[in-house]
Amino acid sequence: MRLPSLVGAAALAAAALAAPAHADVAVTRVTTTVDIRCSFTTLSQSADWFLPAGAPKGLVWVQHGFARANDHVRDLAAKFAARGFVAFAPTLPTANLFGCTLQNIGDNTGFLGNVADLFGKAADPSDKLGRSFAKARSAAGRPELSLPTNLVFAGHSAGGEAVAYVANRVRTAYPAAWTGLRGVVLLDPVKSFIGSNTDTALAGLDTIALPVRTVSGPDGICNNSGSGTDAVQAKLHRPFVGVRILGGAHTDAEGASTDAVGTLACGTPQAANIAILQTLAVGWAVDDLTGTHTASYYPGGAYYSGQLSAGTIETLAGAS
Repeated sequence: MRLPSLVGAAALAAAALAAPAHADVAVTRVTTTVDIRCSFTTLSQSADWFLPAGAPKGLVWVQHGFARANDHVRDLAAKFAARGFVAFAPTLPTANLFGCTLQNIGDNTGFLGNVADLFGKAADPSDKLGRSFAKARSAAGRPELSLPTNLVFAGHSAGGEAVAYVANRVRTAYPAAWTGLRGVVLLDPVKSFIGSNTDTALAGLDTIALPVRTVSGPDGICNNSGSGTDAVQAKLHRPFVGVRILGGAHTDAEGASTDAVGTLACGTPQAANIAILQTLAVGWAVDDLTGTHTASYYPGGAYYSGQLSAGTIETLAGAS
């Protein structure tokens, strides 16, 4: 991992001070379950809900990576909720007899279609996502809350492939729900070794104006040599598709909620890199949801330019 110079560290500190100010709100975390169809049966999966103190701005689906669980993204999910999102973080299987898995190890497209069904029918309080949210709302003593219909998807590692695929499936199969999807944030995404889920999804999303951006790390074993990031740059015909944290680790998205297994295999996230990822990922999501443009989070803005000057990030461009 490349260590910043003293000059770079000073620039990084200055850039951090230039980040846009915002008021975080208190967050309540509730663990419950969500039903997801799997072949001829139904899985009851662990699901964390993070509820903001006041009326929510929108819903964000925060998806963990390969061989991980919802507990590993609780730090990031809480950051989303602190900015006013209801954050939904389910655990999706790594192995399943019927192919109902997060990553593609045969053909998981049917299962990901069932995950898309959660969001496609989210407006129905009696359907699967609505029932899970109702349990969380009741456990938190928040009967006044309604599940937002405007949403953003955020996925780490293999979860990046999953959220992109589900977003494209919502586009094609659930037109009413599609109008509420405002953006997709990928976090060091990784393509499955089998199939074309990432390429198919990005090619579909490239046909419309939905914001899709990535915060990626350096190429390595845990991100399959940057396979997902390469796909983003190849499939999205847009001048700006995100950033790479040059000294980052694959576990940056897990932040304070990573564990020894994650760090042993994929590196220890550093506080400065976690802060960059969370600032940009959450900042972009808020902008996508509200239709705003906080200049500091994009090329030319103060915070972004400070990170470039510090040598901590590089800009990722899409296909021409």
